Amino acid sequence: MDGKPATRKGPDFCSLRYGLALIMHFSNFTMITQRVSLSIAIIAMVNTTQQHGLSNASTEGPVADALNNSSISIKEFDTKASVYQWSPETQGIIFSSINYGIILTLIPSGYLAGIFGAKKMLGAGLLISSLLTLFTPLAADFGVILVIVVRTVQGMAQGMAWTGQFTIWAKWAPPLERSKLTTIAGSGSAFGSFIILCVGGLISQALGWPFIFYIFGSTGCVCCLLWFTVIYDDPMHHPCISVREKEHIVSSLARQPSSPRRAVPIKAMVTCLPLWAIFLGFFSHFWLCTIILTYLPTYISTLLHVNIRDSGVLSSLPFIAAASCTILGGQLADFLLSRNLLRLITVRKLFSSFGLLLPSICAVALPFVASSYVITIILLILIPGTSNLCDSGFIINTLDIAPRYASFLMGISRGFGLIAGIISSTATGFLISQDFESGWRNVFFLSAAVNMFGLVFYVTFGQAELQDWAKERTLTRL
Repeated sequence: MDGKPATRKGPDFCSLRYGLALIMHFSNFTMITQRVSLSIAIIAMVNTTQQHGLSNASTEGPVADALNNSSISIKEFDTKASVYQWSPETQGIIFSSINYGIILTLIPSGYLAGIFGAKKMLGAGLLISSLLTLFTPLAADFGVILVIVVRTVQGMAQGMAWTGQFTIWAKWAPPLERSKLTTIAGSGSAFGSFIILCVGGLISQALGWPFIFYIFGSTGCVCCLLWFTVIYDDPMHHPCISVREKEHIVSSLARQPSSPRRAVPIKAMVTCLPLWAIFLGFFSHFWLCTIILTYLPTYISTLLHVNIRDSGVLSSLPFIAAASCTILGGQLADFLLSRNLLRLITVRKLFSSFGLLLPSICAVALPFVASSYVITIILLILIPGTSNLCDSGFIINTLDIAPRYASFLMGISRGFGLIAGIISSTATGFLISQDFESGWRNVFFLSAAVNMFGLVFYVTFGQAELQDWAKERTLTRL
């Protein structure tokens, strides 16, 4: 690989591009906390329903104990904020509405980010999501319809913000640093999930459930201020970048030029097997990840018979493992590339294999170790942790094969993942409603089968070479 010395020198962790990765980490942290906030707050928002459940079950339960320990009675808790008579079916519609919003904007926002600039798209998406988070408690007072509308628009805003990131990395990330930079940024989602699960219940208990939205909505506004102040679409126009870093980035990306305006070669994309390998990789990856994110507290509390407080803490542990594996995986992937130990496609397929195979093994093993508390927790921690190794595999593979269209293609890829999440959540609910223990066994076996299908397809058809349809077309003017 000629030209390598030019891409191996340059500022590292004190550079502007790593500052960009940290701000994007903060952005992803903010968006996931805003997305999961309702999942935590809704326990208090429909608290009257839970009180009836407690009175039917026993005089003192885990929820009552937790409230008593903090010197807050249920009656006092109710005076802090409104409660609503939302049925489980209504709650399900509210939860799913944000996913439909994300799907609506993934593809168009990815395309528009490549034309108008990712800084504006991502910043606007994050700002809208933050303002709607602040507005959610008021929307709940106006009725469930407005909550659903707010969550759908919030999903559209987050879809804009998520896809815009990859347009920025196509211009800021040198090829040998893509795994490190994108995984530092992406780990914000896992870290945010860990934080919101840990502190969301405590905030609701101490201050009232609206403050979950106020705190994390305000955090998003602060992040927007940082974003619009510090971030630029490309290193060429950043006023604070050093000459050395600018030359390093520009020279390393010299072989992958992009033009600001271009037609999207849809027909070539549809017939491109390496691209379909990425799409199916996303589908498989999100299938199991969504099940873990959605049903993990229920699985832990029901099968391991722990109280609500301990279930929340245990549910947060897999996400700190996921954040750690994401960053470490990116560091290892770029180390292997920078030392010429493995080819780029080998690294992508290796990390994709680990990220799909290891979680499948853990998932299949879970039903057989249900009697062991410790082993079950270890496997549940390993599933999201090992699954995030995919972040150095097919997750960023579009930056290799089509950097000019990275944002647009990431939108489609994310859409495949969201569709998988909707299907897997629905299928899981159906299977465990038939019979809880055998239902979970079937859920894990099915997830492993989906993962194996995605893995085999990606290993067979995945590539890392720049595709012909993604290359710059030079026009000769007479």
